[in-house]
Amino acid sequence: MATFVVVGASLAGASAVAALREAGFDGRLVLVGEDPLPPYERPPLSKEYLRGEQPLEKGFVRPPEWYGEQGVEARFGTRARRVDVEDRAVVLEDGERLPYDAVLVTTGSRNRRLGLPGEDLPGVFDLRTVADCDRIREAASGARRVVLVGMGFIGAELAASFRQLGLEVTAVEFFGTVLERVLGPELGGVLEAIHRDHGVEMVFRDAAERFEGDGRFEAVRTREGRRLEGDLCVVGVGTEPVTDVLEGSGIATEGGVHVDARLRTSIPGVFAAGDVALHDHPVFGRIRVEHFDNAIKMGEAAGRAMLGAEDVFDDPHWFWSDQYDVNIQVAGVATSWDRVVIRGSLEERSFAAFLLQDGVLRSTVTVSWPRDARRSMPLIRARTRPDPEALADPEVDLRTLVPEGEG
Repeated sequence: MATFVVVGASLAGASAVAALREAGFDGRLVLVGEDPLPPYERPPLSKEYLRGEQPLEKGFVRPPEWYGEQGVEARFGTRARRVDVEDRAVVLEDGERLPYDAVLVTTGSRNRRLGLPGEDLPGVFDLRTVADCDRIREAASGARRVVLVGMGFIGAELAASFRQLGLEVTAVEFFGTVLERVLGPELGGVLEAIHRDHGVEMVFRDAAERFEGDGRFEAVRTREGRRLEGDLCVVGVGTEPVTDVLEGSGIATEGGVHVDARLRTSIPGVFAAGDVALHDHPVFGRIRVEHFDNAIKMGEAAGRAMLGAEDVFDDPHWFWSDQYDVNIQVAGVATSWDRVVIRGSLEERSFAAFLLQDGVLRSTVTVSWPRDARRSMPLIRARTRPDPEALADPEVDLRTLVPEGEG
């Protein structure tokens, strides 16, 4: 009987084990995860769960009893130390060895640490797990002011949630506007205006230098000399892939676990998926994607790959963010672009923005204009050069621009 081990009880890991069982795999299936809880969805941690609007159970990928019912050996609260690729075994923290015929690494990512003075003061938090969120909720319940370091997606969602909870919010961001690295200054400026309208104070082109407080957090001191006071602070300055289990394996892990278009590493029988995977994407090149939708789809695809499927994983990628009553969606991946075509109105904050490089549609960003993000995905996958006038015209259905045989 074959044994498959999934290292990382994440959304990708849970999606993979479900796909394996659905595909008919009836061998031994082990899911190892450091978090004591069953796999759960992370988006609610900065939104509904943080605000007390959603119970924890609603965020579970599968009900806790599902794993036993499906014959999945759930090793929650267990850390895997390394993958021994020579002896084909996963070595756990206590020394137990789990032999495998195939192993999937879905260990995700960890939050970056700034390494600044005062970072370990009580009242300074980052957000990754349910336990992190519970600590933040407790601190926020008796607070009046919160300081955020970073206004990427996590920072922006936290800013919205804290304002909805009635807290005063001050944020400091290294770049020139909200989400500038992802959206550019023009589109990021739209989100900045939305946050300002909701009372968020933001300091741009500055950064935290140290955290101050007498036994507990009281303020962030910035490089430009500002002192941003608060009752608690949440830091969100990006992540790094958790590749520790593959150290010394011979598998490339710089920037993530390197996998090919079929999610295979350079070692036979070893696969990776989700946030940790640096994937050789047939449209975008080598990328690492950290979003909910990708974790599900890539986890499922990796499960099938472990069974020998040869399908190329070419999903064009899509994710969303809810901030206040504003829905933001992004399809595709654009690390650079030389033209932006707008459908709708930036001024009215209801639009689709199409990001093109050399005429090729690379990404679509929508703000309170949700339909066209998903409709543009076949165009992105096909690397089309759509007519900019057609993109700008709201009367043109994007589905009519998809080349024959695509979509």
